[in-house]
Amino acid sequence: MSTVNANLTYNYKVVRQFAIMTVVWGIVGMAMGVLIAAQLYWPALNLDLPFTHFGRLRPLHTNAVIFGFGGSALFATSYYVVQRTCQARLISDSLAAFTFWGWQAIIVAAAITLPLGLTSAKEYAELEWPIDIAIAVVWVTYALVFFGTVMKRSTPHIYVANWFYGAFIITVACLHIGNNLALPASAFKSYSAYAGVTDAMMQWWYGHNAVGFFLTAGFLGMMYYFVPKQANRPVYSYRLSIVHFWALIATYVWAGGHHLHYSALPDWAQTAGMVMSLILLAPSWGGMINGMMTLSGAWHKLRTDPILRFLVVSLSFYGMSTFEGPMMSIKTVNALSHNTDWTIGHVHSGALGWVAMISIGAVYHLIPKLWGLQSMYSTALINVHFWLATVGTVLYIVAMWVNGIMQGLMWRAVNEDGSLTYSFVESLEASYPGYLVRFLGGVIFLTGMLIMAYNVYMTVRNKQPAADNAAAQAA
Repeated sequence: MSTVNANLTYNYKVVRQFAIMTVVWGIVGMAMGVLIAAQLYWPALNLDLPFTHFGRLRPLHTNAVIFGFGGSALFATSYYVVQRTCQARLISDSLAAFTFWGWQAIIVAAAITLPLGLTSAKEYAELEWPIDIAIAVVWVTYALVFFGTVMKRSTPHIYVANWFYGAFIITVACLHIGNNLALPASAFKSYSAYAGVTDAMMQWWYGHNAVGFFLTAGFLGMMYYFVPKQANRPVYSYRLSIVHFWALIATYVWAGGHHLHYSALPDWAQTAGMVMSLILLAPSWGGMINGMMTLSGAWHKLRTDPILRFLVVSLSFYGMSTFEGPMMSIKTVNALSHNTDWTIGHVHSGALGWVAMISIGAVYHLIPKLWGLQSMYSTALINVHFWLATVGTVLYIVAMWVNGIMQGLMWRAVNEDGSLTYSFVESLEASYPGYLVRFLGGVIFLTGMLIMAYNVYMTVRNKQPAADNAAAQAA
C-alpha cells in the first residue's frame, strides 16, 4: 500500500451532508410507505382528497425511498470510498456541493409535484420533464466529480468498489436519458417520444435496470468496501469480485423484458428476458458468496457487532431476492405471480432487506468516522434497530408472499363449466389480513429508523466534524 501524504485532505463535508439526509429521507419515504399501506387496510385514510390519495402518494413513497434515501446513501458512500481508496480529494468541492443541493432540490420537487398529480405515469420515472432535465444535469456533474477523482488518484490500482460505483453512474445516466425522452406539451406535461409496445419495452429496460444498477450495482460497491472494513478482513476473493462485476454488468441490462410476459411484446423478447434473468442468478450469488465468505475467521464478531450484522444480513436478503427474481421471471411462474402481491413482497425483500439494511450498516460505520469519534452514541440502540429492521422486513415479505400466491391461485381457479370460481372482490377480501401484517411490518421497520435518527443525533450533537486529514487516519 502506498504511503499516505501527510498533507492530503479529504472532502468529508459533502459526505456528512449526504449521510444525514440518508436518515432524513429514509424516515420520510418509509413513513409515506406506512401511510399508503394503512390506506389499503383502512381506505378512509385516503381522506377523499386528491393530494392524499393512494395513487398519488405511492409514487412519492417510491421516489423518496429509492432516490431520496437510496440515492443519498450512494452519494455519501461513493464520495467517501472513492477518496479513501484513491487517496485523493474530490476533484471539485464546488461541484460536489452542487450535487448535494441539486439532489435535495429534486427530491423536494418530487414531494411537491407528485401529490399535485403532475406525473408522466412511468414506474420509477414519474417526474415530469423539467425535473428530468435537472436530474440529468446533477447526474452528469456527479459523474464528473467521481471519475475526475478516480483520474487524479495517487494509487495505481482502482479498487473494485469503484468499478461498481462507476458502472452504476454511467448506466443510470443512459437509462434516465433514454427512457425520459419526451415532447413537452406545457410546463409540467409531456408525452413520451415512444409509442405503444416500444414505450413499454423502454420503460422496463429502464425500470428493471434502475433496480439492477441504482439498487444493485451501486450498493454492491458499498458492500465491497464496508463489509471488509467492518469485519477487518480482506475481501474473500478479489478475482471473484472482478468476475462478479463483468458478469453482472454484461447480463443485467438484458433482463427487463421479463416484466412484460404475456403482453404484446414479441414472444422472443419475453423469452430473452427470462433466459437472461436465469443466467443472472450466477453472478448475483457469486457476489453474495464473496461478501459472506469475507467473514471467514471473523464470524464470532457477529455476536458483538450489530453494524456487521446489518451488513451480513443484507447480503442474505440479497441472495434470497436474486434467487426469487429469476424464478419469478420463468413464464409459468410469472403466470401465477404477475400483478399479485408476491411481486410487492419480492421488491421489498430487496428494498428493505438488501438496500436499506446495507445502507443503514454503512451509515452507522461512517458517522463516527466523519465526526472523529470511536463509536456511535449507543451500540445497544443499533442492536435494537437491527432486530426491528429484521422482524419488520420478514413480516412484510411473508405477508406479501402469502397474499400473492393466494391471489394468483384464486384468480386462476375455474369451475367445471369454465366460469371463475372467485370474484376479484373475494380475492381482495381474503387479502385483508396480509395487508394488516404488512402495515405492522412497516411500522416496526420505521420505528427502527426513528431510533437510528435519535442515535445519530446524540452521536453528533456536541461534536465538531472530524478534521479531514488523512494523516490522522491510517490508510
